[in-house]
Amino acid sequence: MATWSLLSPPPPPPPPPASMLTSNINTGTKTSMISSRRRRRRGTLIIANATNSSQDNEKDKDAPAFNPFGFVTDNPSSRSSIQLPESPAEDGNVGQMLYRIEDKGKENGSYIKSGELIWFVRETGSPDSRRGTVIFLHGAPAQSYSYRVVMSQMSDAGFHCFAPDWIGFGFSDKPQPGYGFDYTEKEFHEALDKLLDVLGVKSPFFLVVQGFLVGSYGLTWALKNKSKISKLAILNSPVTVSSPVPGLFQQLRIPLYGEFTCQNAVTAERFIEAGSPYVLKLEKADVYRLPYLASSGPGFALLEAARKINFRDIVSQIADGFASERWDKPILLAWGIADKYLPQAVAEEFQKGNPNAVKLKLIEGAGHMPQEDWPEKVVDALRVFF
Repeated sequence: MATWSLLSPPPPPPPPPASMLTSNINTGTKTSMISSRRRRRRGTLIIANATNSSQDNEKDKDAPAFNPFGFVTDNPSSRSSIQLPESPAEDGNVGQMLYRIEDKGKENGSYIKSGELIWFVRETGSPDSRRGTVIFLHGAPAQSYSYRVVMSQMSDAGFHCFAPDWIGFGFSDKPQPGYGFDYTEKEFHEALDKLLDVLGVKSPFFLVVQGFLVGSYGLTWALKNKSKISKLAILNSPVTVSSPVPGLFQQLRIPLYGEFTCQNAVTAERFIEAGSPYVLKLEKADVYRLPYLASSGPGFALLEAARKINFRDIVSQIADGFASERWDKPILLAWGIADKYLPQAVAEEFQKGNPNAVKLKLIEGAGHMPQEDWPEKVVDALRVFF
């Protein structure tokens, strides 16, 4: 057996067996099949690696830079919900979205100072309108924009119309709780009284109310100011103790979770769509979204109001106050039967409580906000009733 020193180089490997050698007919040279196979494999591997490396480099060049907000902009659902374009950098950031929509949705509106508060109020028609004045009050988390079509058509029919954004909603002031306004029922009532005086609204007038929370405050205001109202029209609103409370308002009352929920910029439009058989068009969704994009104020106002209200106490006041023995003025209950928050049974139960005063008008094809879903049918019902 051959031996060698650790300091001397190892001997060359022995030649391959004769059986593993082949002759190259053209050149007469001998080639090792093993070596040939190894070279082919190595060559193939080298080529493959070079190709993959080249492709990876190309991919790296084409790949977008890291985006810390990619979980929003790269997600199809999120992209759809916040209406981002294919190139978010062009007009997808909040500042540019605000610039794009900041003047939307303020048709027929102006800012009215009442005491220490500034209201955004829509007005159509003339004070000299022959058929009287109509006050439209919206619910949460919407705004007076929902009445825009109804108001326009009602003024064409000879009515003078006002629709304010409640304090804390839409384009009206959103004071910080604890600094002059705490979003309680009493404060909403007092603020509305002052606004009506500033607007010069003469009593009695027609009142139209719709929706949850501030909508309910509109109804309790009516109970306390019966002499100021000629006729009352109620669109889908919680009017009985059996009225369900939507999940949004339950979530807002949960500590910490409510703080996150209230700052969702698409809260209003999602709430409207969830109660309706329809999806809002982009130009409408923009308006409902705008206040929540502009500042955190609307979200915290909604949060405070939702935590201050006692839903069961309020609906009990409404159900008892409009019962036969307490209310004798005409009421139109115009009800979108596709409402996913308040079933038709709520309207029927309310009517049974005062069948002589309450006239129930079912509106097919409309959901929780009939004035948004099918304004023409709402106008038809109001014109006949008023």
